[in-house]
Amino acid sequence: MKSDLKRWLEGVGERCLREVGIRKGQIVLDFGCGSGNYTIPAAAIVGKKGKVYALDKDKKDLNELMQKAESEGLENIDRMETSGELKIDLEDKSVDVVLLYDVLHYWYFPRAKDRRTILREVYRILRPNGLISFYPGDPEIYSNYSELKTIIREIESANFHFESEYSGTVIHEKAIQKGHIMNFKKK
Repeated sequence: MKSDLKRWLEGVGERCLREVGIRKGQIVLDFGCGSGNYTIPAAAIVGKKGKVYALDKDKKDLNELMQKAESEGLENIDRMETSGELKIDLEDKSVDVVLLYDVLHYWYFPRAKDRRTILREVYRILRPNGLISFYPGDPEIYSNYSELKTIIREIESANFHFESEYSGTVIHEKAIQKGHIMNFKKK
C-alpha cells in the first residue's frame, strides 16, 4: 500500500495544483517550501520552460527536496536558502505565482508587521496579475475563523483581490486530506 506522500508525488499533487492555477511555463516561488510536497508537483507542471524557486530556512528539508527533484529528473527547481529574513532575493515582477502554503499564519509570523513585510515583498516580485495561492495549512486555522479572517484582510490590504478558491485534496504533514486554497490576484 502506497503512502499518502507517495500518491501525492505520483500525480495527486499535480492535479491539485493544476486546479489551483499552476500552468506550463510559469515561474513559481514556493515560499517556505519545506521538503517540497508542493514544489515537486509544481515543477512537473511548469516544465522545462518554467521554474520553481524553493525557499526555506531548513537546510535539511531543502536537501531532501533536491534529492527528490533529482530522483524525479526535475532540473527546473532553484534552491533558495534563507536565514529567516523577510527579504525575497528575486527581481521585481519576475514571478507568476507565489505559494504561501502553511506559512502565513500566527505560528510562524505572530507579528502582523512581519506578515505585511512578506506580503509587500510578494507584491514586489509578482508580475502584473500575478497570483498568491494561500493555504492556511492546519485545519485548526480554519476553525480559528478570527485568525483566518485577519490574514485574508492583510492579504487584501496588500493590494491583492480574492480571485478563486479551491476546495479539495491537499497534503498536510504528509497526509492527504480535504482542504481549502484561496487565490488572490495582484491589483
